[in-house]
Amino acid sequence: MKNILKKKFKKTFYSAPRKMQQKYTEFTKEQLDELTESLKKNYLDRGNTKSELSSYEYNAAINGQLHERLSYNRNRIAPWLNSVKDLNGAHVLEIGCGTGISTLALTEQGAKVVGVDVDQGALEVAKDRMKIAGYEAELHHVNGDEIYDSFKEKKFDFIIYYAVLEHMTVTERLASLKQAWDMLPEDAFLAIIETPNRLWYYDSHTAALPFYDWLPDDLAFYYSKFSDRKNFKDSYRELDDEQLMKFARWGRGASYHEFELAIAPLKELNVVSSLVKFEKTAFLKFGFKGLKYIKFLRSLNKKLHKGFCYPYLDIVLKKS
Repeated sequence: MKNILKKKFKKTFYSAPRKMQQKYTEFTKEQLDELTESLKKNYLDRGNTKSELSSYEYNAAINGQLHERLSYNRNRIAPWLNSVKDLNGAHVLEIGCGTGISTLALTEQGAKVVGVDVDQGALEVAKDRMKIAGYEAELHHVNGDEIYDSFKEKKFDFIIYYAVLEHMTVTERLASLKQAWDMLPEDAFLAIIETPNRLWYYDSHTAALPFYDWLPDDLAFYYSKFSDRKNFKDSYRELDDEQLMKFARWGRGASYHEFELAIAPLKELNVVSSLVKFEKTAFLKFGFKGLKYIKFLRSLNKKLHKGFCYPYLDIVLKKS
């Protein structure tokens, strides 16, 4: 048992194949300083963000943007997607490209990425990141539910929702997913990355509370006061349409239900890969309790792919 756990533990520190690592961009200190200035100006120092963070949290945010998140995308997300289809030469529409971390990781591997985001400041950082790295970037200020009108003439091998579905309303999700699926040609792929699963019993994304994503929006709004997450728990008290919308933008879980409504019945959804299965780390991630819960979810719906049962939706669907 000890040797099994040791082998599984090693797999949690996944690194990309050497061939992929050889394509990584090397940044000089001067380039990192330049990118840091862009992050501060366009992203981190806006509004009350800086004043609401401790110096430790502020510096951690910078380090995450410069190093940690890039390493995560290079060593986990890019290899995973590359296992589905070779990224070299692949045409990708990335919805929720943010500050361009994942955009760079995909572009380094030869992907032709079109990135969209609703945050203009984040897009400015993404432009600077790609320029500093020596790449041309096609980045657009576009809502996720407006992609068809903007890109219907383009052909994509991947359409990626990167940590973005949870920040959309249900109406926006359904509209965007339907547009994306209609845009994809046969044998192309729809990838969902880092979206919290509303079926999971604990919300680690927004409130850090058990059963939180099971609650209807208005009840979750009031219940948010029990969260230990500062800057969140004290924000929502008086319920009206404007406040409820701001609240929803923090992040509400999604599940297979949106995909059935927007794309096809569950039995027809061809889930070809999940990040958990690719990395083979389910036991270490979830333990016996989590694995039992996954088994329980699947026992309730025999058509349910395991990818729809993990705490986060990290799945790839193939259009076929």
